[in-house]
Amino acid sequence: MSVNENFLIAALTGAGDVAYSWDLVQDTIEWVGDVSGVFAVSAAVLTTADGFFDLLNPEDLKIRRNALSRHIARDEPFDCEYRVKAGKDNFQWVHERGCVERSPSGEPVRLAGIIRVVTERKQREVLLEQRANYDELTGHFNKSRLRDALDHAVAYSDRYDVGGGFIVVGIDKMGMINEAYGHDEADIVIVGVSRRLEEAMRGTDVIGRLGGDRFGIVLGNIDEAGLATAAEKILDSFRADPIESTVGPIQLSVTVGGILFPGLVQTSHDLMVCAENALQDAKSLGGNCFLPYEMSEDERVRQREHMALGESVVKALREGRIVFAYQPVVECQTSVTSYYETLVRMLDESGEVVPAYAFVPIIERLGLIRQMDRRTLEMVIDDLNQDPELVLAVNISGLTATDRTWYRALAGYVQNKPDIARRLIIEITETAAMQDFDDSARFVAAVRNLGCQVALDDFGSGYTSFRHLKTLTVDIVKIDGSFVMNLAQSPENQLFIKTLLNLAEGYGLKTVAECVETAEDAQILKKQGVSFLQGYFYGKPALGRPGDPNKVVDVTKPQKTKAE
Repeated sequence: MSVNENFLIAALTGAGDVAYSWDLVQDTIEWVGDVSGVFAVSAAVLTTADGFFDLLNPEDLKIRRNALSRHIARDEPFDCEYRVKAGKDNFQWVHERGCVERSPSGEPVRLAGIIRVVTERKQREVLLEQRANYDELTGHFNKSRLRDALDHAVAYSDRYDVGGGFIVVGIDKMGMINEAYGHDEADIVIVGVSRRLEEAMRGTDVIGRLGGDRFGIVLGNIDEAGLATAAEKILDSFRADPIESTVGPIQLSVTVGGILFPGLVQTSHDLMVCAENALQDAKSLGGNCFLPYEMSEDERVRQREHMALGESVVKALREGRIVFAYQPVVECQTSVTSYYETLVRMLDESGEVVPAYAFVPIIERLGLIRQMDRRTLEMVIDDLNQDPELVLAVNISGLTATDRTWYRALAGYVQNKPDIARRLIIEITETAAMQDFDDSARFVAAVRNLGCQVALDDFGSGYTSFRHLKTLTVDIVKIDGSFVMNLAQSPENQLFIKTLLNLAEGYGLKTVAECVETAEDAQILKKQGVSFLQGYFYGKPALGRPGDPNKVVDVTKPQKTKAE
């Protein structure tokens, strides 16, 4: 055995890997490394294809076969993961990578590769997936996954004209249980409540924990009478028997609020809010009862107006009347434009500009914001492809930040296109990020892994900002315009911005001050060390791509303190 072979064996053994050379013509396999450590059998058992295939989990044979077929037929990388026997009744995960050797005529004659045990990594991935989708205490869906289930139920209801419902169950006087028995016993009670709900509901109903003392349940194929019946069944189940705990039986009650769909309330977010409101109204009546959500007449009129506007937005999307107004963001010390923020506008049928504040909040309520965000993504990518010098920021909603289809679309546009990715900044608001922080953190990390930058917009509008800023790992922090406007007359805001800048510098973050409207405010921000400035003092939003000689200044005046 040569020095090189000894070195190879030592390296493979140290890494816990095994290497093989598979003669495809003679069907013989030679192995190097600790084969028995990986497969729990000796290399002598694995000298042929049949001997090796006998070790594979039957469910995974097709995975490996398809990967090898694609490699041989289309020269795709042979890279796959599957399970192999590791003892009598156990399996472990392995990762295999290999490359086929061909004869002069192109026929595959040998396969060489390396196999590595990856069981621990797969277990970690399963655990992370579990935590991302399920409540650790009860094992039911978490709020994010429950909202996905409600989205699916609403879509099914719309498509097949079948009624559905969503109810929120709140444990009454949970604070007293905490104080009387302690947090550990309170957790036991929460688990007991979750099991009681499982017993009371149908097998097709989806249960999730919304947090604290509240559970949400998605009910399919149900009408008004059915919703009331389901709620009363839950109430009766707690009236009949106490919850068992380590300190003995604990008698408790619950309160239920609910809402039906389809109806004027159309999005999962709003359905959840309405059911929560109904729950709080029921609690104000003393609890231990069910109350359905009911719209007031004023709310019904307003909702119909919103739906009419939603139809106008859908028509504008279809007819290409959604456009961008571009506002420059300048480098603080030089006042040279660094990039542009794209601000969505709608042109009505007469060509007049409709500002974002007049329709974006409404289409968010109607569930159309994902459709809008998908269109603006297409628009910003088209701009970046048209002008290789352009750097653009695009805003997305909190709902889109948890939308896997939008992320897949982004990945499709920028993967293997680093020049596009590095010139794209995705902006999410602080308020949206804080609503589902864990989901937002995963989204930010995923977008940055694609090579794009992420900006946290409206910073300072949320009370948890400083505590979560480091964990969120954004690239840019945009200071909320309410702290910037009339800055010269507000020592308190100057102190806030100074504190933020010190924090951002420690985290290595860039900062943008929005709504800069006077030279005096700009000078203060320059002295304090803000990275970039944005506002009417440096340029109003303009319709038409930057550099277009026919671009038109956007004359729509915003109705809030932020420049958009």
